[in-house]
Amino acid sequence: MAGGLRKRGGRKERLAMRAAKPLIDPCPPGQLGGRYRPLEDHELRQVFQTALDLLSHLGMGEVPARLRTDLLAAGAKQASGDRLCFPQKLVEAAIASAAKSFTFHGRDEQRSIVVGGDRVYFGTGGAAVQTLDMETGLYRPSTLADLHNFARLQDVLQNVSWFTRCCVATDVPDNFDLDVNTVYALLKNTTKPIATSFTLPEHVSPIVEMLDVAAGGRGEFAKRPFLKAHISPVISPLRYGEDAVGVVYECIRHKIPMTCITAAQAGATAPATLAGFLAQSLAETLASLVMVHAICPGFPMIFSNWPLVVDLRTGAFSGGGGETALLNAASAQLTNWLGLPSGVACSMTDAKAVDAQAGVEKGITSLAAALAGGNLIYESSGMTASLLGASFEAFVLDDEMHSLTYRTLRGIEVTEKSLAFETIRDAVLGEGHFLGCENTYQAMERDYFYPALADRDEPRTWAQNGAQDAWGRARERATDILNSHHPVYLDKEEDRYIRSRFKIL
Repeated sequence: MAGGLRKRGGRKERLAMRAAKPLIDPCPPGQLGGRYRPLEDHELRQVFQTALDLLSHLGMGEVPARLRTDLLAAGAKQASGDRLCFPQKLVEAAIASAAKSFTFHGRDEQRSIVVGGDRVYFGTGGAAVQTLDMETGLYRPSTLADLHNFARLQDVLQNVSWFTRCCVATDVPDNFDLDVNTVYALLKNTTKPIATSFTLPEHVSPIVEMLDVAAGGRGEFAKRPFLKAHISPVISPLRYGEDAVGVVYECIRHKIPMTCITAAQAGATAPATLAGFLAQSLAETLASLVMVHAICPGFPMIFSNWPLVVDLRTGAFSGGGGETALLNAASAQLTNWLGLPSGVACSMTDAKAVDAQAGVEKGITSLAAALAGGNLIYESSGMTASLLGASFEAFVLDDEMHSLTYRTLRGIEVTEKSLAFETIRDAVLGEGHFLGCENTYQAMERDYFYPALADRDEPRTWAQNGAQDAWGRARERATDILNSHHPVYLDKEEDRYIRSRFKIL
């Protein structure tokens, strides 16, 4: 045979090889982003300067007393009324001293990720009050059992790099019990990095006690924090929220890294013009950074500038449009340009069903954010119905979609070997095709991703197999996982102690 061509084993062996996990993952999480740049350099500077002007001339209102004292000590200036203004030097000092990267730990260290730079990771967020029921195909109120099931499901999905509770247990009416049971569901069902929110500042300390139990003893969590807090300390336009600011102080005291989220909505709480929206939203997220700088310079904070959009015809939130894709990509670009760990929110379809609309909206928005280099892409898995809903089927479909995105980010490796001159020569002078040659088999393992859910059969085979759609295949996959994956990540002693201290439902 011509050089480079060699017969392999029979069909049975080839099928077994294809079914096995690839020796080389062609699209692992953490690929490099940043190639999509919706803003030119001079536009980045213009947006940034406008944000600085907003903070230095308008500043922030409704500043809680404790924070006011710390901000004034850091260099803020008293303005008219109760507002504080932030001179440009103060904002620049906050940026300079900010943590540029940090490790977001998993309880299993192998699942930890490094946040910052150009690395892209998909994860979850959201507070869905409804769950898409797998049996009825209709929405119902989300429950604590749903949260446990979502946590178990995502535990085996490779491309969910961290898990924030994606739904609110509406069957737990007491806020403290809700916060406690939310964290318990995360600890019980996954060892990935996790995140939650705290309703009130006084809820933080007791929950840290629970985190210490899972970490191995009193004070152990703070040495290697595997949970971060989602906090929205700024309320658009340009004012602070007292309870959320209180949570910030408590998280810093207990060494809990933070995602400080600005979630302005274009045309409602921020300008409808996209450039004006970016400027105000950037200013508000910088106000969170200045707050952290005034309390504890350099404390780990994800700069989570999440531009959200409303449909200006109705006022309804819209998470799946082209504007969402563009704005979040621009936000990631701005944050990375400032050298800060970036967080954006994408893959938030407005569709209620797991259908073509969901696929289009999720694909466009999540790919744009990844190409722009968003370090942490929130809301990226399982979210439907404009963030009102969460879906088990969508979780597994989104996981496969993220593999396609990572493969896109990975790009094309151009080397003398990959250019394959000898392989082309051998095929041209030999059998006239590339089937069965060593180069093809190597590339099959290294360069190509093979989806488990997307259907690539020809129409007749698809019909013979039941003409199933993606929603149905995803439902089967999610059901299989939930029926088989029952992790035990809290041992009996840990679980017994937690239950003795807290009302675990």
